[in-house]
Amino acid sequence: MSASVCRHTLQLRTYTLRPGTLEQWIAVWRGQIKPLRESLGFTVPAAWSVPGKNQFVWLLSYTGPDDWATLDAAFHASPERASLTPDPAGMIVEIAT
Repeated sequence: MSASVCRHTLQLRTYTLRPGTLEQWIAVWRGQIKPLRESLGFTVPAAWSVPGKNQFVWLLSYTGPDDWATLDAAFHASPERASLTPDPAGMIVEIAT
């Protein structure tokens, strides 16, 4: 009998956004990005904005048998990610993880 491996990863993500896009980013994140991440097995323990710095900060977590890189690649390769409107990548100036 083999034991299953359970992995836990927690990542702090800080996104610096283009001026004037913070509210739009939050709407896209809440309505599209977060649900898609959760459908792939990720959880979001916390998220907040820093309006004075035009930043959005969030914790992204995964606990399970799959590895983070595989799940993250699945997110980026998914048709749902490709069809996000507006494309959130255009709002991001910098990502720190």
